[in-house]
Amino acid sequence: MSGTNAQALPELKLYNTLTRTKEAFAPIDPAAVRMYVCGPTVYDFAHIGNARPVIVFDLLYRLLRHLYGADHVKYVRNITDVDDKINARAASEFPGLDLNEAIARVTFTTEAQFHDDLEALGVLHPDVEPRATEHIGEMRQLIERLVASGHAYVAEDHVLFSVPSMPDYGKLSHRPLDDMLAGARVDVAPYKQDPMDFVLWKPSKPGEPGWPSPAGIAAPGRPGWHIECSAMSWKHLGETFDIHGGGIDLVFPHHENEVAQSRCAFHANVMANVWMHNGFLQVEGEKMSKSLGNFITIRQLLADWPGDVLRFNMLRTHYRQPIDWTLKGLEESAKTLEQFFDAAADDAYPRPAPAVLEALADDLNTPKAIAEMHALKDHAGKKALAGTLAFLGFAPGPLREWQASRAPQIAISETEIATRIEERIEARRNRDWAASDRIRDELLALGVALKDNKDGTTTWEAKR
Repeated sequence: MSGTNAQALPELKLYNTLTRTKEAFAPIDPAAVRMYVCGPTVYDFAHIGNARPVIVFDLLYRLLRHLYGADHVKYVRNITDVDDKINARAASEFPGLDLNEAIARVTFTTEAQFHDDLEALGVLHPDVEPRATEHIGEMRQLIERLVASGHAYVAEDHVLFSVPSMPDYGKLSHRPLDDMLAGARVDVAPYKQDPMDFVLWKPSKPGEPGWPSPAGIAAPGRPGWHIECSAMSWKHLGETFDIHGGGIDLVFPHHENEVAQSRCAFHANVMANVWMHNGFLQVEGEKMSKSLGNFITIRQLLADWPGDVLRFNMLRTHYRQPIDWTLKGLEESAKTLEQFFDAAADDAYPRPAPAVLEALADDLNTPKAIAEMHALKDHAGKKALAGTLAFLGFAPGPLREWQASRAPQIAISETEIATRIEERIEARRNRDWAASDRIRDELLALGVALKDNKDGTTTWEAKR
């Protein structure tokens, strides 16, 4: 490994979903480390569950850049801009417009909203952010290869991947064949040769976006979901690359089908050497859903919390574990982050602390990294703490602004407060309890809470 610092660099170990083990990471080419992560479908504001893989793999991206050099890492995160949900929203929101123009408005607006949210979360922009609709040509090429090699077939203007043509299908998800068959048989199209076969290309319905179809199909069509990521990763990272990431919910069928398409198209043993998946997110102990009324977007949370608090709250739980998103957790994250910034030096070391780096190199062990950060709060570690916070994507400005906006406002000067306290002390000395109580209540109405201490003094604090 090579890096930009004289500091000794730890060995990176990552948990690989493909092998179900934590392994030493060995890039195909240390001078060109390549990572692909499934990005959003741009039809509405992203919810907090969408933020988890973005934050997790942003952290991994930062770590890879530190270990291998920023110029030697290529991170691709796609944008899915062709989807039934996009079509439905476009038709509903812009009923008078041509559907293609309406779709363009929805996708570009939603993508801009997504980028604004991620900027607030301290997320770096990936090196490449391809849109699905810009890679239809690559999708057709892959489909043509699969048909020519017998791994796909045409039926009723659809192109379908033939799952039985791949003997080790299911290797990534490790799902029993019966489970996969049970899911596939929920709604089996009559043109499928096997219940588990999945769509690579389908005909466009009237009014929907459509492109010239592959495999000799005359009618215009549109790609299936899975082929998009195979095409975009191939275009920007090659036939085989180092790391593929995403949420645990994508392992099957999306990632399993990506593996099938790419491996069969290129006759390769693997698509990506390492597959990483973050755990599920629930809200206050329940699965997030609109029906339960606990569906929370990133934008809604940013209205009440600085992005750094959301980011820190996400990183407190190890990425592979499920996370329970709670108000209490956010409050604890805000308090801890405030402590870190209060303790950190103004002048930072240009790198993370070695102990923190060691923890992150152990499969992104963020809970241990945060524990190590607490140990840096004393005088000797203040510069290292500042450098670590910057490395992790945290800056004090947003938190300080948020604290100032939440600070209680008092309608009286400190000089006047001191005068009124002296008047109250005098009233109590004269045993004029009515006057003492009146002054206390008047100050409380102005946002000042008094406290009579055991040593006979009186102190005050602004009331929230």
